[in-house]
Amino acid sequence: MEFVETVFYADEITWETSAARLLISFIAGALVGIERELHNQPAGLRTHILISIGSTLVMLISVYIPQTFHSQADPARMAAQVVSGVGFLGAGAILKFGADIKGLTTAASIWAMAAVGMAIGAGMFKVSVISVIVILFALTVMNFIEKRIFSQRTLRKIEIIIKQTDSRIISIQSILKSYGVRIISTGFERNIAEATDRFTFIVTITPSLDVQMLADNLGQQPGLLSVSVEFIR
Repeated sequence: MEFVETVFYADEITWETSAARLLISFIAGALVGIERELHNQPAGLRTHILISIGSTLVMLISVYIPQTFHSQADPARMAAQVVSGVGFLGAGAILKFGADIKGLTTAASIWAMAAVGMAIGAGMFKVSVISVIVILFALTVMNFIEKRIFSQRTLRKIEIIIKQTDSRIISIQSILKSYGVRIISTGFERNIAEATDRFTFIVTITPSLDVQMLADNLGQQPGLLSVSVEFIR
């Protein structure tokens, strides 16, 4: 017990306390990194470990400098640079696929793990453990709850060309809504020479939507010439 208190809770930064805190930081980063790796995120196991260890090391240096050289240096100054600097790393985890954005949660976990690493470096072990538990809870349990309550939707463009004589926007909108398609905006263009109408719908759809079945249903509309569903880039 005396050894544990000497190594983990000592105010003085020695190689023993540094090694112990870096080990804890490694474990904390690994736990969150494994969860991100299981979800095939761009920042996974190694990234979170390195962020956690790096932040811990910066905090250890911040505490060590005034302690060793008896200066008036503020330990929070280096920590503040980590908080701002890690934002650039988090931005690299955010990916854009057309109108869809992925990686925001991973970017947030990167920023959170930087804070956990600094807390470990400062010797705030109880707070660090609680923080890792809360982060893992948010990434796992809350992810399950979010998917159960809020259906994930993606942005798409549906374009329909129909003969002017059979152009009925209300019936088209009714079919789209029957498939759970949410219409955000509607565009209209009339080709006088070809006597056709073009409807452009910006919509959100769920991943479970059978796009081919939707197209087949729309194809039963009289006078319909073409229908397309596209990603928005």
